[in-house]
Amino acid sequence: MTDTTITPSRPVTRVFTAPRASDGDGVELRRAFPGNALMDLDPFLLLDQMGPMQVAPGEARGFPPHPHRGFETVTYLLSGEMQHRDSWGNHGLLGPGDVQWMTAGSGLVHSELPGDGLVRDGGKLLGFQLWINLPRKDKMIAPRYQDTAAARIPVARNAEGTVSAKVIAGSAMGVQGVIETRIPILYLHLTLQPGAEFDQPIPATHNAFAYVVEGEASFSGRTAGASQVVLFGRGGESVSIRNAGAAPLSVLLIAGEPLGEPVARYGPFVMNTRTELMQAVEDFQAGKMGVLE
Repeated sequence: MTDTTITPSRPVTRVFTAPRASDGDGVELRRAFPGNALMDLDPFLLLDQMGPMQVAPGEARGFPPHPHRGFETVTYLLSGEMQHRDSWGNHGLLGPGDVQWMTAGSGLVHSELPGDGLVRDGGKLLGFQLWINLPRKDKMIAPRYQDTAAARIPVARNAEGTVSAKVIAGSAMGVQGVIETRIPILYLHLTLQPGAEFDQPIPATHNAFAYVVEGEASFSGRTAGASQVVLFGRGGESVSIRNAGAAPLSVLLIAGEPLGEPVARYGPFVMNTRTELMQAVEDFQAGKMGVLE
């Protein structure tokens, strides 16, 4: 047990399975939200599990050029390669364990396609993309990338060695993440050995959810399995997780401070008003977000 003095634990309000979907040019997904079960969870706008899918040699299924404005995208890859490019000349390659935290801000055109090695040899693609809303004051800031290699992302472990936490944002077990966020965000990839338990402090004002990647978890007595989303209430200041299965448990734990602002969204644009959305579309069509061939 880790951080056993943290009480009380948040109750679970809902558990549901992320439905299958596809996006881009045929990327197989599990879309946790938005969807019929949940539209958003302020400040979070979307969570996709990309794959797991097998990419055949010569096959390049990804996300061709598309615009963004007004929010951030966080891409976390577990397997495969993704190559990103944008309309302002930025480019990079994500491999297993790497994270790209992209602040779209005032806007850009962006593509995410399989890396050359994955296209040449084929292989397994598995990863996650999270969309985080930007506050009104930051929606038109200059775009920014934080490409962070797996080796730079800190990992926290409990004394018994039964729980590890890859700290993508925020902190766990005294270890602070290296990625800068515009608002307070917690993003952990937790691995619990069979029977292990873990408590993570989360401020009572923050919205929080978990996504089970593999294994069987118990959250304050409610069980959830692979591809299931767990929503937590506000009735406590920690989240309690126990590995209820016979194999290692892999789970994402994500929380953030809600913005409490109006949300106007249209595809890849997320602003505060319909007028701002219309301006985003006009700016994109006029090439003001750049052009990516």
